[in-house]
Formats: sequence, C-alpha cells, structure tokens
Amino acid sequence: QVQLVESGGGLVQAGGSLRLSCATSARTFSNYEMGWYSQPPGKDREERELVASIMGRGGGTGYADSVKGRFTVNLDTAKNAVYLKKNTLATEDTAIYYCIFKPTTTEVVTWGRGTQVVVSS
Repeated sequence: QVQLVESGGGLVQAGGSLRLSCATSARTFSNYEMGWYSQPPGKDREERELVASIMGRGGGTGYADSVKGRFTVNLDTAKNAVYLKKNTLATEDTAIYYCIFKPTTTEVVTWGRGTQVVVSS
C-alpha cells in the first residue's frame, strides 16, 4: 500500500505563505490522482473538503473556489512528492491538511496522517 507523509504545516500570520509537502512511496503516477483535503477545527473526518487535486497523467489540476488564485498544487515525479503552495493565507485556512492518493479508476483513497496549519490574525 502506498505511504504518504505530509510536512510543512505550522503557525503563520494571515497574509503569509506556506508550502506543504507530501512524500509518497508511489513510483508511478500516470493512472492516479493526488491532492489535498482540509479538515477545519470542529469538523470531523466525513467533513473533509477537497482543496486541490492533480492528475498524474497530464498534470490537470482542480481547486476549491475558496483557494483559487491563492493555492497551487504540483507533482514532482522525480521526487515522488506532491506539494501545495499556499499564498495569502487567511484565518479560514486553519485546518489539518491531508494528502491523498487515488487511482483514477476507483474511489479507493489512501490518506496521509495530516499536517496542521494555523493561521493567526
């Protein structure tokens, strides 16, 4: 089973930036989708929301409306890692961010353990 390890979370002031990293044991990405979900404080696992995703084949990306223009997801297949660059952070971005890995042909999702981001005002 693919392993995912997130890093890069922390405390940042509103308006600041962070880059989250997700190291993966996967070695092929063509038939997979990777991405990031957020779980804000007080929300449970079932309420996690997709923030950004990227296709292993073609590199197509998708973003939640709330982060469009502020967040950028990219996949580095040479480093077996996916990143989420977050600019112009707002307090509403405070959440635990989870990396995911999913075959494009199924709904079976592998989750990382998450990295916490706290944005202070």
